[in-house]
Amino acid sequence: MEKNPTSPAPPPPGAGALSDNEYRRQRLANLAELEKRGGRVFGGAFARTGRLADLRAQFEEGREVRAAGRIVALRPMGKSLFAHMQDASGKFQIYLKKDGVGDAAYEGFRYVDLGDHVGVEGTLFRTRTGEPTILVRAWTPLGKALRNPPEKWHGLQDVEMRYRRRYLDLVANPEVVERFIRRTAILREIRAFLEARGFLEVETPMMQPMAGGAAARPFETFYHALNARMYLRIAPELYLKRLLVGGFDRIFELNRNFRNEGLDRSHNPEFTMLEVYEAFGDRRAMQTLVQELIVHVAQRVNGRLIAGPPDRPVDLAPPWREVTYAELIRETAGADWEALEVEGARARARAKGLEIPEDWDKTAIAHEIYEKLVEKSLRQPTFVTRLPAALVPLARRCEDDPSVVDVFELVIDGREMAPGYSELNDPLEQRRRLEAQARGDASKVDEDFLLALEHGMPPAGGLGLGVDRLVMLLTGADSIRDAILFPQMKEKGG
Repeated sequence: MEKNPTSPAPPPPGAGALSDNEYRRQRLANLAELEKRGGRVFGGAFARTGRLADLRAQFEEGREVRAAGRIVALRPMGKSLFAHMQDASGKFQIYLKKDGVGDAAYEGFRYVDLGDHVGVEGTLFRTRTGEPTILVRAWTPLGKALRNPPEKWHGLQDVEMRYRRRYLDLVANPEVVERFIRRTAILREIRAFLEARGFLEVETPMMQPMAGGAAARPFETFYHALNARMYLRIAPELYLKRLLVGGFDRIFELNRNFRNEGLDRSHNPEFTMLEVYEAFGDRRAMQTLVQELIVHVAQRVNGRLIAGPPDRPVDLAPPWREVTYAELIRETAGADWEALEVEGARARARAKGLEIPEDWDKTAIAHEIYEKLVEKSLRQPTFVTRLPAALVPLARRCEDDPSVVDVFELVIDGREMAPGYSELNDPLEQRRRLEAQARGDASKVDEDFLLALEHGMPPAGGLGLGVDRLVMLLTGADSIRDAILFPQMKEKGG
């Protein structure tokens, strides 16, 4: 690409590159020149014939059009120039001739930089190579970019910059735009699937006087009007169950949760979660629902049931495997696992490379084996059922074995995708289990939730689905940061 004669593109590394401030001063000079020539550069509304993809799809030789977008390529050729403009739908070539737009307008375009927004009006034609192009007869500056585009404008590769400055990532990498368009489609299809089955979308508080519904450290804030400490929710579960008490029988919420915990490739402190509850349902109903939901979304958004990164494809075609938690522990830790005392279990886990504190009981040791060794090995969709009751205090016990609860964890590509339960609706049993979880700290027991249960909650099935992880699965993203537009980042130097 030839350089804009007034505002050169960045030279290659080691070639005496100008500093960011020098480029900015040059762009400010170009701004002043454009203002001198035509007045307002940061323009207002510009009526368009359509988006650039629409012009391409509805191309008609000789058609008069108006288009607008960001200039992402410039190729001056003496008394004419080619450029590419880009909007959210794609790119389109434009062509300016000095004798077509006039000397003043043509000379003014010399002060347009890469990244600027312009509006054009003109006629559609095809170049000798067949490229759809707008022959410009007039153009209007709509916005000046005062910062130089990143060095690798066509395919921004700096991962740190891509996450911190997502706007540059979106401009430079069309595949990133496509991923987030698909994210929106995934959310739309989740809603369509559930609404078609009679589920009502509801909203519950994100700022709560108690952080409940899951075991996690909350974010704290302070509500000055009430002189009260509040928490960003870690899960909406307890409020959604209040709605079951109130008579709603099929409900879902699709919204944000917040957990004051670590960052890694599958965790972000602010994340999107789907929770679904069905009165008179159970764990099996939820298994069927989540399997049908994911299959539906994959077919509608991707058009196929093969998902995940190319190097480890996942086949979403049902039926999905179902296996008990105990079976998986025995497969990994040994067929004699149940017979081991806690000392033997600790030694067995340490022999497999796990760090096991001395004060852990056998349930905690088994769950460390599950999370660190078992879960990561489950690539194809797997429902892990019958977890220890101590791990899931809001779920109903299995009738044939009260030491385990009637739950599933759906694991796909080595990550937990969705837990689901037969919900506990016995207020007395629920109190005992919440008090045991609180370890004697009465302030951690949600008395208002227990009061609601005492008014009568129907038996129900419930599930939660990590939407960001579903987006990762269906777009092949390897990190949750690639599935969230603005992921949380550590401060530079931190």
